[in-house]
Amino acid sequence: MVTVHDVARAAGVSISTVSRALASPERVAAETRDRVTRIATELGYRPNHAASGLRMGRTHAVGLLVPDLENPYFATVTKAVQARARAEGYEVFVADSDEDADVEAELIGALAARTDGVLVASPRSGEAELRAALVGVTAVLASRELPATGSGEPEVPYVCVNDADGVAQALGHLSALGHRTVGVAAGPVSSWSGVRRVAGLITAADQRDVKLVELGTFQPYFAGGVQAADHALASGVTAVVAFNDLMALGILDRLRHRGVDVPGEMSVVGFDDVQLATLVSPALTTVHAPLARLGRRAVDLLLVRLRGGTATSAQLPVELTIRGSTGPVPAGPVN
Repeated sequence: MVTVHDVARAAGVSISTVSRALASPERVAAETRDRVTRIATELGYRPNHAASGLRMGRTHAVGLLVPDLENPYFATVTKAVQARARAEGYEVFVADSDEDADVEAELIGALAARTDGVLVASPRSGEAELRAALVGVTAVLASRELPATGSGEPEVPYVCVNDADGVAQALGHLSALGHRTVGVAAGPVSSWSGVRRVAGLITAADQRDVKLVELGTFQPYFAGGVQAADHALASGVTAVVAFNDLMALGILDRLRHRGVDVPGEMSVVGFDDVQLATLVSPALTTVHAPLARLGRRAVDLLLVRLRGGTATSAQLPVELTIRGSTGPVPAGPVN
């Protein structure tokens, strides 16, 4: 096995210079850094992160907390986080809260004790509870915002998608198709993104001749969509905007079982654009969220913090993807 001693001897530098060139390249002269990197590659040297971590008090691992790994949204984010972290020499420990806000603080603490920093995706905890859980933790949020407060608590860096613009695009599309009464199948009240999406729909409806009918709050699963579909049919709406794609798929399935043609009698729009959205018939019209990009950006922000820099929060753009589940408003009432 090639060791750091071998690289140092071949490059004509000290062991500490090799370590700095590979771990903190900005601290080494460009010529020396390039020579060390080239020789390390030629010799096939691979740093022992576990050993260096013990010496420096670093683990070269990051934690990721998600509310539901079975949800394809978080599966996509997790894969992107793992790929980006691995490319930067970090391992990823993943924890799943199972949509339970009460266990998030415990899981954040467990991850923080074993890693250099923690990514917290779509936490369900309230603001005060989340702030308390993140005290002393180098963290970045995904799909959640904790702004600076007047009492001096700093902003926790975050990356999210533009929820308000996404639902505005969806409602604009339905309005252009002639829909004037649109149902809103909202997600859990603990979902920060869900609250933003409902608020965005209300604002967009005020700007158009569209009446919103709030069908209720539902679990962000297929079964939640099944339940929402019955509410939609009872309410007399001609279209439904769902909190996420899983709910929208549940709505499509329930409407099919009840003999309601989509989009002939009811239009359905989701949010996220997970892979399943293209595997149903009709294919789901949905707001495309750049989930892989979100995961990669979250890792980048966390690494900036771990390297002593200032991480700048980001909001990523979204785009409506029109498929077969939306169409012109039906001529008569939906049975």
